[in-house]
Amino acid sequence: MTKIDLTMHPDRLERAVKRARERNIIIPTYAQMKNPALIPDKVKTGLKNIGLWDVSPENLFRITWHNEPVAKGGAFGGVNYIELPSSLTGTKARVIALVGKWFPTGAHKVGAAFGCLVPRLVTGQFDPTTQKAVWPSTGNYCRGGAYDSALLACQSIAILPEGMSKERFEWLKKIAGETIATPGSESNVKEIFDKCWELRKSGQDLMIFNQFEEFGNYLWHYEITGHAMEEVIKKELRKGGRFGGVALTTGSAGTIACGDYLKQAFPNSQIIASEALQCPTLLMNGFGSHRIEGIGDKHVPWIHNVKNTDVVVAIDDNAVVNIMRLFNEPVGRAYLKKQGIPEKIVNQLDLLGFSGIANCLSAIKFAKYEGLGEEDIVITVLTDSMELYGSRISEYRQAFGEFTENDAAATFDHYLKGISSDYLLDLTTMDRKRIHNLKYYTWVEQQGKTFEEINAQWDDDHYWTDIQKQIPEIDALISEFNDRVGLL
Repeated sequence: MTKIDLTMHPDRLERAVKRARERNIIIPTYAQMKNPALIPDKVKTGLKNIGLWDVSPENLFRITWHNEPVAKGGAFGGVNYIELPSSLTGTKARVIALVGKWFPTGAHKVGAAFGCLVPRLVTGQFDPTTQKAVWPSTGNYCRGGAYDSALLACQSIAILPEGMSKERFEWLKKIAGETIATPGSESNVKEIFDKCWELRKSGQDLMIFNQFEEFGNYLWHYEITGHAMEEVIKKELRKGGRFGGVALTTGSAGTIACGDYLKQAFPNSQIIASEALQCPTLLMNGFGSHRIEGIGDKHVPWIHNVKNTDVVVAIDDNAVVNIMRLFNEPVGRAYLKKQGIPEKIVNQLDLLGFSGIANCLSAIKFAKYEGLGEEDIVITVLTDSMELYGSRISEYRQAFGEFTENDAAATFDHYLKGISSDYLLDLTTMDRKRIHNLKYYTWVEQQGKTFEEINAQWDDDHYWTDIQKQIPEIDALISEFNDRVGLL
């Protein structure tokens, strides 16, 4: 019931193979994304003259956390991550974050889109010669989907709320075949779903890859992000320290799937799900609107393994917006250096986009709640960087005035040093079941899921592990596809 459908469609598959051969497309396996040492030398040589964001099929092999952090011609190395010092976070614990900027498109969502599209492509379920790939999103996922579609030589339709950052729309004009702006902003996910139903009924030949329900999204993060985090934790964990857990804004619930892997690798660790205080759906069945771009809300994603979630926290979007200015305004950076924050760290704070700031605040909040010590680790993700939000800085200057040293001091003291463990819920079994039950209203009543499957997500011990076990089969299909294309 739960597994990613890998049914073969030979006629469509033959057309997909022919298209890949014509466009010089080779597809990486999960094993290669996890460990780039397995990537063929022919591909590595080809990447030497290619930019990280270039629309070139070779960049499929840069869908990994292991990219060399350069804009062009980079090779592969260790996982890209940053550790935020206690002088900045105000907690004794070590807050470590994987860096998403060094993916193609500048965000790790390109991997989630890959996880959804490629199984359909290599089975022939999706025909790149006739069908359009539709990518409903609150921002980065539709960018990743449009980019993957371009690399895999198929047409795309990107869907995102009209209130998202200007940079997203400007870039999509160059990549996506069509861009649809739906009403509202970050928290208006239902309007995106409504547009998908409209497209389904339009008679067009298309396939919708809804990140909130696609288990390819879950599986990519379970396998690729989970292993990348494990690599960093094992490298950084010191004697006497422990890995406390992974803290992430839920968004589509793709990234938080890495927690399922980490719990298997570190059984005593916890999974911390985060959301905006202005829209506390998980915390108190709440609703609202907020400014933390890229996290989505007002529903529980179908692919969220709620039964395996331990803690829910809510982050004030005022904290995120003000910290964004503190980290990026010249006055803010100067103030941080005065406070003894290492200059090397201050100069890298633009690696944190809006959701990255929220993720780090969630990690800090959890670390304080747990009383974690100076050798203990909480890990999170910087989904994207400020490269995708430059226009927001000027917008906030216009709306709220110049960012002064007094503003910097107030932000640092209140939103960083002063962050507490309020708006945090340590989940009981009943709390988890309450959150899981919220799926019914979106997915069974509105989106056509079955009563039997929503119960299976909770009751069936093999529901989630059966998906996890599909990696070898998908890799075998990718390898077979590449063999048929014949470019290696």
